[in-house]
Amino acid sequence: MSKFRGAFVAIVTPFIDNQIDEQGLIDLIEFQIENGTHGIVPCGTTGESATMTHEEHHRVVELTIKTVNGRVPVLAGTGSNSTSETIDLTRHAREAGADGALVITPYYNKPSQEGLYQHFKSVAEAVDIPMILYNVPSRTSIDITAATVARCAGIDNIVGIKEATANMNRACDVIRQCPADFAVMSGDDFTCLALVLLGGTGVISVTSNVHPKGMADLMNAALAADVATARKIQYELFPLMQSMFFDTNPVPAKKALELMGKIKSGTPRQPLWTMGEDALARMTAVLKDQRLI
Repeated sequence: MSKFRGAFVAIVTPFIDNQIDEQGLIDLIEFQIENGTHGIVPCGTTGESATMTHEEHHRVVELTIKTVNGRVPVLAGTGSNSTSETIDLTRHAREAGADGALVITPYYNKPSQEGLYQHFKSVAEAVDIPMILYNVPSRTSIDITAATVARCAGIDNIVGIKEATANMNRACDVIRQCPADFAVMSGDDFTCLALVLLGGTGVISVTSNVHPKGMADLMNAALAADVATARKIQYELFPLMQSMFFDTNPVPAKKALELMGKIKSGTPRQPLWTMGEDALARMTAVLKDQRLI
């Protein structure tokens, strides 16, 4: 059974005065584990990896692994739009002790499907670590097809994909074409229940930042085929899932954590900016309704 199963949190990176708040990150990780999160994903999109230096990236991964101390899997974000840089970041994650690497499709360059395959193949051959591909066309402007995913799945240490297209047609095609032990994880909280019922293994979640227990309970029920319980939790959490995208991710999640008293500052790094008053008011109402503040 895949270790990449259940509700993994795409954890935010807290900053104070534009510097990593290390104690804040430690506290967030403990909050996650105490509430049943199945895995931690540092330095993903939600962790603002795009605005981190390599030294900061290394530090967040190392601190996460040290804090988790083997209690749950750590899937470190290591992708870049440069193959050599991706290899360097992935190699560091392996040396630091990560359980796997989350490797995004190269953004901006817009490689062909053959280019995507060769990129992932080069990383997998250079670093012996389980790799989860990450497909999020809305962010990268490049889409890896189901056929290319299936081709990548033939490489020994490419063991899964985070599919963030919110497209169940695509998800079915990936699951159909890939081996039975290939982990297909939702990258969209809204679709995670449907994806698991179709044969997926879980979710890499934004909502887990603010409601780890709810998302863990949802995935536990879905993976146990307890559809009635899972559906009930899905609709209870649905307004919260929506609120996490009232602004660009991770702006709402970080502000929500600040309002909840889980981090000292929810300010993102530029070019992201703080929430507007209307979006903040709507999200605050949802947090109150969910009894999170």
